[in-house]
Amino acid sequence: MTTPNAPHIPWWKDAIVYQIYPRSFQDSNGDGIGDLRGIIRRLDYLKRLGVDVLWLSPIFASPNDDNGYDISDYRAIMSEFGTMADFDELLREVHARGLKLMLDLVVNHTSDEHPWFVESRADPRSDKRDYYIWRKGRNGQPPTRWQSYFSGSVWEKDERSGEYYLHLFSRKQPDLNWENPRVRREVHDMMRFWLDKGVDGWRMDTINMLSKHPDFPEGRPLPGTNLTDGQPHFLNGPRIHEFLQEMHREVLSHYDVMTVGETPGVSPAESALYCGFERGELNMVFHFEHVFLGDDAAERGKWSNPPLTLPAIKRVLASWQTGLHGRGWNSLYWDNHDQPRAVSRFGHDREYRVESAKLLCTVLLFMQGTPYIYQGQELGMTNVSFESIDHYKDIETLNAYKMLRDEHGWDDARILASVHARGRDNARTPMHWSGGANAGFTEGTPWIALNPNYPDINAEAAEADPNSVWHHYRDTIALRKSLPVVRDGTFTLLDAEHPTVFSYVRQDAHTRVLVVGHFCDRPGVYRIPSEFVDGEVLSNNYPTQELAQELQLRPYQALVIRARRKS
Repeated sequence: MTTPNAPHIPWWKDAIVYQIYPRSFQDSNGDGIGDLRGIIRRLDYLKRLGVDVLWLSPIFASPNDDNGYDISDYRAIMSEFGTMADFDELLREVHARGLKLMLDLVVNHTSDEHPWFVESRADPRSDKRDYYIWRKGRNGQPPTRWQSYFSGSVWEKDERSGEYYLHLFSRKQPDLNWENPRVRREVHDMMRFWLDKGVDGWRMDTINMLSKHPDFPEGRPLPGTNLTDGQPHFLNGPRIHEFLQEMHREVLSHYDVMTVGETPGVSPAESALYCGFERGELNMVFHFEHVFLGDDAAERGKWSNPPLTLPAIKRVLASWQTGLHGRGWNSLYWDNHDQPRAVSRFGHDREYRVESAKLLCTVLLFMQGTPYIYQGQELGMTNVSFESIDHYKDIETLNAYKMLRDEHGWDDARILASVHARGRDNARTPMHWSGGANAGFTEGTPWIALNPNYPDINAEAAEADPNSVWHHYRDTIALRKSLPVVRDGTFTLLDAEHPTVFSYVRQDAHTRVLVVGHFCDRPGVYRIPSEFVDGEVLSNNYPTQELAQELQLRPYQALVIRARRKS
């Protein structure tokens, strides 16, 4: 029964999103590459887990320089993944199960094999020339010395015209010129094409990079290189909110869809400009503060793999919980296709793998916002440690290997240690479905090698074990959905500087819930607020717990305690 005059609650505020990396999820035809029909085969598994929305990393036609994030045709399916008929069937089957489907919008750049760029490069007089960002050099050098995210310069010289085109990522990913209104109309038309099919939303890749400073100023020098940091001139650029408000006005406002923008380099205050409830832009954004902790100050960025401390993680996540409360909406995640496995980065992926994977689930899912689970996270899948760089496929990793070896003198052992810790292929090894051949992922040869621990960590075994990480995720998802305080309540961080305990309180007018996570491989003692001593334990990743003010915590223990209502 609906309460009269009850406020409308957007469906995405109650949703749990599951990210699928199609290439590595499930192969259906034995070619070693995951595909759309493979996803169809596993929909019942996802329904059993209790998720609501499936987000697919790019499925569009692509030469795969950056695993699909270099798109050559926005209205065609990558041939390795199947056909448009396969996609239409997938969408029908998703909706038939009461689930929703979200696609990846990659419109900061295209592939250099996209017809727009082919024409833009071939004919400087073509109207497609201005679809991309072309500039003359300076004194025989590129227009700026900005460094690309994938190493080297962001500028590539076209020998025929003598001009340079901008690519913030690979040279095969030229940036679109969003200053051109025709480009924006092309993107809007493409979005309508998919939304009219019934797609339920968009994850928007590098969306805060669309607007570049028109003068392309030089960046600050980067130590140890002859390149500069151009990010202040293309992150959150001068017209970005104008572009997104136009997108919302022209396209998004006409559909009941979910949007999340990938926005590196934003603070909670800046994020409120993107996802503020009255802004008319996006529903939420992905920030990177917790996954990039220390990287900016490190000698070689993430490859230096600076140590993490729990107080730093807590400060970041708490700042987002309080900074957006009542103003905008949070996205919640530990890992994704660009990050190492959560249990290896933030937990303990050896003797306490199960306990710490459950802890990460509990601590994340009881915060305010929409949670994102990356494929295999619900199993506690771990990083992989390939013995040779030859086993890696990711362009970022391969470029970094060359740079760290040739320009900075690192030996292979040092480079591989960094890759094992932070490389993107950690998340891209095939999904573990069973302990059988190739983990049940394919009957052929997998496109990238499997993590050899799949006989011990796989979905078949996890569903059969009531104490598995999988069951903890399913139960925690159901518990979260039963507690309106998780969606609507305030967030209060406790003991911000405690070195091993992450604890916080969620509260609304009716309910107070305490979440305690012990990030340590040794037992500990933690003093909880007195009102929770006689409370109700709603979740515990260990079998039993005696409540006392001096709470006895076991390694990587996580509890959720509801305070008794006062009479």
